Amino acid sequence: MRTTLTLEDDVASLVRRAMKSRRASLKRVVNDALRIGLLAPADQAREAAPAYRTRVHESGPCLIGDLVSVAEALAAAEGEDHK
Repeated sequence: MRTTLTLEDDVASLVRRAMKSRRASLKRVVNDALRIGLLAPADQAREAAPAYRTRVHESGPCLIGDLVSVAEALAAAEGEDHK
């Protein structure tokens, strides 16, 4: 397939560097990079990133009672004239 591809400056620099070090054509470098990226399992990318952890913060009991509905919460926080 023949297509036009616009590379960002940092990617173009990496491609030029790979072309020079491997003594390969633009076509070869881009195709090899795309094969590696597209054939890599998605799970592998997830495993590489560390798991994000959220710190637990104990804020105590709810001060306005049971929050069953938004209307009740607004009434408790702003008074009955919240509308």
